[in-house]
Amino acid sequence: MNKADSAYLSRDLEALGHKSTPRPDEADLVVVNTCVVRQSAEERALNKIRSLKAFKYHKSDSLLVVTGCLVDAQAEKLGQQFPWVDLFTRPQEFAPILELVKARFPQGKPAYTPPPPTAFINIIQGCDNFCSYCIVPYRRGRERSHPLEEIVQEAKRLAQQGVKEVTLLGQNVDSYGHDLPDKPDLADLLEELSQVDGLHRLRFLTSHPKDMSQRLIDAVARLPKVCEHISLPVQAGEDEILKAMRRGYAVEQYRELVRQIRKIIPGVALSTDVIVGFPGETQEQFQHTVELLKELRFDKVHVAAYSPRPGTIAARKFKDDVPHQEKLRRLQEVESLQEKIAAEINSRLLGETVEVLVEGRRGGRWYGRTRTNKLVFFDHPTQLLGQLVQIRIEHASPWSLQGRLCDKIDTS
Repeated sequence: MNKADSAYLSRDLEALGHKSTPRPDEADLVVVNTCVVRQSAEERALNKIRSLKAFKYHKSDSLLVVTGCLVDAQAEKLGQQFPWVDLFTRPQEFAPILELVKARFPQGKPAYTPPPPTAFINIIQGCDNFCSYCIVPYRRGRERSHPLEEIVQEAKRLAQQGVKEVTLLGQNVDSYGHDLPDKPDLADLLEELSQVDGLHRLRFLTSHPKDMSQRLIDAVARLPKVCEHISLPVQAGEDEILKAMRRGYAVEQYRELVRQIRKIIPGVALSTDVIVGFPGETQEQFQHTVELLKELRFDKVHVAAYSPRPGTIAARKFKDDVPHQEKLRRLQEVESLQEKIAAEINSRLLGETVEVLVEGRRGGRWYGRTRTNKLVFFDHPTQLLGQLVQIRIEHASPWSLQGRLCDKIDTS
């Protein structure tokens, strides 16, 4: 979601005649878009702001802006802590940034930058779930869905610019539309977006197990443009921990949902999120999570060690009683297990030909993703950015695939 916010702000700045640069020392404006969903993310954000003090010292006429979830009602306190920052704004408060830029720098001709072939669209902001560990509802507020037609128009605009894949974003995309007058849901939105000329792929992040509907599962199976890839965070494989997390489902309900998804969407790739070391989690309870991961065999597992977020229910109610080293041990156990599972899953693609949307170059090689979100690298001398190509897989690892080009796909 932060990437999407950054893209929106970049587009507005380009409309004012400004152009992005990869080097902060060349910039007249540096925007730090922050995340505080985990302690490590907050520390990285704070360290980045500290590191930019020298930039402001050497280039005093530049502008330094901090936005995102780090900035809340304590913006004044942040201003005292980091006096070299020119402006602090809350998530998606772009107007003050644009006004500051217009006041400092004259407008020029709109900059033209070819868009990447993939793009994000925020469809719902905030969250109403208040999972006990999560800071998001306090920083991004309650759920607010964007009007369906507004999203469709944004997708059409992106498609006209050459974007071929759109990922719909929300802290809980399955809640989309419940607060709109006509009560459209995510399945309705996917149906409408499937009619947009030029778009070839649709994805969505992130689903909540308690809110994923049969109607949505059927839509993913039925609509050709919707990719067979679902992110479904489980967070823990033990009912007492799930209850303490306020997740709203039990392990067996989650297990049945996965069975249903795999039954209706052949070849679907599933990813999940896991938190280890939640307050009170015993070794036995952690082992239940490990056993669930062994049983369900996800394509990807994002694992994090619990860190208390000030102001959340868990931080107020529970003692952070799992030692740091034990959290790291559990995290490493999950990562080691998932590495083996992912290697086995990806090895099944050896010799297969897969559709890849080429997203760019890395290390001198083209890369892109399959419909099931597998990262693929290959070599080819010609310009292929934004092309849909057929790649025969010749090497597989837990993290990516490698192959050779077989054919381009006619997308006209």
